[in-house]
Amino acid sequence: MDIQTALSTTFSSADEFTTLDNLSGILDPELLNQAFEKSGVATVRKRRLPLDAVVWSVIGMSLFRHESVWDIASKMDIALPGKGKLVAPSAMVQARQRLGEDAVEQVFKMMASRHYNHAHFDTFCGLNLLAVDGVVFRTHDTPENKDVFGCGSTQYGENTYPQIRMVCHMELTSHQLINCTFNGQHQGEMTLAEELIEGTPDNSLTLFDRGYYSLGLLHRWHQAGTERHWMIPVRKGLTVDTIKKMSKNDQLVRLKTSPQARKKFTDLPEFIEARLLTYTHNNKQYQILTSMLDVMRYPSKEIADLYMHRWEIEIGYREIKQTMLHSNYILRSKRPDMIRQELWGLLIAYNIIRIAMREAAELLEVWPNQLSFSHCSRHINVFLLTIPLTSPGNLPKRYEHLLETLTLFQLPTRHHERSFPRCVKKKPSKYPYKKKPVSVN
Repeated sequence: MDIQTALSTTFSSADEFTTLDNLSGILDPELLNQAFEKSGVATVRKRRLPLDAVVWSVIGMSLFRHESVWDIASKMDIALPGKGKLVAPSAMVQARQRLGEDAVEQVFKMMASRHYNHAHFDTFCGLNLLAVDGVVFRTHDTPENKDVFGCGSTQYGENTYPQIRMVCHMELTSHQLINCTFNGQHQGEMTLAEELIEGTPDNSLTLFDRGYYSLGLLHRWHQAGTERHWMIPVRKGLTVDTIKKMSKNDQLVRLKTSPQARKKFTDLPEFIEARLLTYTHNNKQYQILTSMLDVMRYPSKEIADLYMHRWEIEIGYREIKQTMLHSNYILRSKRPDMIRQELWGLLIAYNIIRIAMREAAELLEVWPNQLSFSHCSRHINVFLLTIPLTSPGNLPKRYEHLLETLTLFQLPTRHHERSFPRCVKKKPSKYPYKKKPVSVN
């Protein structure tokens, strides 16, 4: 057989399967179809860019930040075979508009729920460790975006860029996102956090920062399911009534709710009970409130050491903004609906990386957050780009090799006792200092 015949045979056999078939191991086609039907965009019409291919192009916008959507579709080879080898840029734009934002949102929520329920995470006294916090993204400075999302303002006037405020619910040992919601800059974080109550899993402990102190929010969070606990630092000057003192630093207290809170949260009683813990760190006293009232099941010393894990969600936001977005905080899309679609695709892309890291960490029997996100994300991106060159039969072996590679990027143990006190740096001079010549004797 000559070379020309061998090449033609190879290319003809390669057309028998598409990259979308290989990508089905990462995003289940059945899950995608359910999301399309739920959002009302499912269709029986066969296009060269089917909806699942468009979803992958939206995900690729966050995985390959510096590539255009057209280049992403070509490199990932997600289009079905046709007359031309490449997809027209206008076809990609029309395909994104046809897909819409609701379908990508449903894909994220269904994927996040499935992988959270099927995974096994390290727990605290049988409770999964979760955290809620907010983050802000910028959009292009257009009149339409300003009208929809709004701008922040200071004493000097409005900020330049319209902003989107997002609140996420994250599993802390793996950094997997289990739910998210976002709106314009005018929407407060506590209002957005109320939208996460319904999707909060049972048998969980959610850590908040002190900005989320709202007895109505915390009470509804605890009562919405089974063993849905919360923990939050106490603000200064909080008035409490001591019901029972278990120890010097551990007491059961009663908190009085305000009439305004009871009007907003109709199920909120006049008083709620909580547990107030006091601990000392670096010769400074701190207090935290929690709904974990069982003293025997939840020891006070372990609870006090637990709150430091809340910073994992801040690290997760850093991974998204600095590593995935390359510190380009302005989102790529320009229209409000496409901006929201891009954000949901960003969250899916982050979870895809984190799920692979969790599976790799299981081989090492360590927490997934002990692997380097930047190194792992680069290798996962390379794996996705080489999928078009991999036959379906070899894909499981390639994925196993990827997980083995990710185990090489284990981070050293963090030292929480490190201190970096703030200081004022010397203002740099516009011109270099002229130094006197030194005479040598």
